[in-house]
Amino acid sequence: MPRPAAAAAALLVLSGLTACGSGATGATAEGASPVPTGDPAAEVRKVDSIAALLPADVRAKGSLRVGTSTGTPPAAFYPGGSGREPVGQDIDITDAVAKVLGLQVRRQDASFESILPALGSGKYDVGTGNFGVTAERLKTIDFVTYIDDGQGFAVREGNTSLGKKVTDLTQLCGLTIGTGAGTTFETTLLKQRKVCAEAGKKPYEVKVFSDTGAVTTSLQQGRVDVVMSTINGLRHQAAQPAARTTFLGEYHRLDVGFAFAKGSPLTPAFRAAVNHLIKDGTYDRILRKWGTTASAIPESRINPPEQS
Repeated sequence: MPRPAAAAAALLVLSGLTACGSGATGATAEGASPVPTGDPAAEVRKVDSIAALLPADVRAKGSLRVGTSTGTPPAAFYPGGSGREPVGQDIDITDAVAKVLGLQVRRQDASFESILPALGSGKYDVGTGNFGVTAERLKTIDFVTYIDDGQGFAVREGNTSLGKKVTDLTQLCGLTIGTGAGTTFETTLLKQRKVCAEAGKKPYEVKVFSDTGAVTTSLQQGRVDVVMSTINGLRHQAAQPAARTTFLGEYHRLDVGFAFAKGSPLTPAFRAAVNHLIKDGTYDRILRKWGTTASAIPESRINPPEQS
């Protein structure tokens, strides 16, 4: 179990004080990596032909209600506290898409597990939160993809019991796994828990948390043995010295997309906007800023099938 000071430092890092990448940097806490600044989309302007794909009422309103899950670098987080504006890959991509469409972003913080249901009720026009495209979600949600991320695992630094990579969930039998509520990770772990019994091994235990920081704290304090989260998030986390975690590689890749209520008329315009940003180089600049170029996609798609 880490000393209290070390655990506190790690929590600061993982709850949103840092992000990796190149470029100018802002102030950070001691032991944290610099947070990239600068706007890769500074030169992006409205594209009339793409904006014309929006419904007339949205063009007239001139804004989008975006439900945003924050707290997980490098996707979306608060640099140094919740009193500032959120930053991250998802924030920059969303703002760039809105520029292409000639719309203002009205961003509302929301818990990860609350956003998708709220789309159906009309509370938000679009949701962001590193939402993976799965067959189950496609029954009720439409997606416009913008990155290829997925599922991975991490342990405390120095823990070599799982080797260098988790490739089979039977490796986790008998362990306690921490993950986020309402995520594809929770779904995968609960659905596949039977693999341990089938292998004649002790089942693993799943502990679910609504707060990203709580997952990390539980790992640092030894209350969970391993965490399951996003590939980019865990890779970023392991790069922070104060975090003291080790990334155990990619388990399963998933397309990640903007989320909409089923049948939303916004999807063609969003797809065209993302593809415009890919073509003009803005997309690449954003991913380079946040160190996520390994997750770049060649083109945006609407509702692709879940990756096998």
